[in-house]
Amino acid sequence: MAGRRRDPDLEERLTAAAWSLLQSEGYDALKLTEVAARAHAHRTDVYRRWTSKAQLVVDVLARHLPPVSDPDTGTLRSDLRAIVEDFAASWSSSWIDGLMGLVADLHRDPDAELNFRRMAEGRGEPLRDAITRAVRRGEIGEPPDLSLVGDLIEGPLMHRRMLGRQPLTPEYLDALAALAHRVLTGTTVAP
Repeated sequence: MAGRRRDPDLEERLTAAAWSLLQSEGYDALKLTEVAARAHAHRTDVYRRWTSKAQLVVDVLARHLPPVSDPDTGTLRSDLRAIVEDFAASWSSSWIDGLMGLVADLHRDPDAELNFRRMAEGRGEPLRDAITRAVRRGEIGEPPDLSLVGDLIEGPLMHRRMLGRQPLTPEYLDALAALAHRVLTGTTVAP
């Protein structure tokens, strides 16, 4: 006897509902039962796919965060500015206030933490590509640690948004890209 027919759109409805709730209510208030209700699904539909809220949210972020472009403008400085803009779009999102709750939950959920790290690494790929192009063009030497370059850029965005509670203005993004460029090229000329 065949089981109930599978709904091919169910997972998309569930992740869309979770994204909507994440943006409007934040991570801490997000409940898996509410995700199911908003998606017109059963609670078990959620739990069959994700065993924790952290796993669901990591999957939702991987699907719904604005993409990080991989510009090839011909110069490292312009590439950095475009990438900084894309990172800032994520750090300026309304859901970011709940990031601390997600990070705390990741420590208790190794599968979610692994998926979060994979997502973060994928989002850093355009920056790695920009650095690789700059090395090939002779703009910079080989940096000692590409992940450190990512920290150099995203660290100030995270700090300003989450701890400083300040907006990520175009002027700030210009200054951050110029600073990263100066560090990578070893120049001391003002932007």
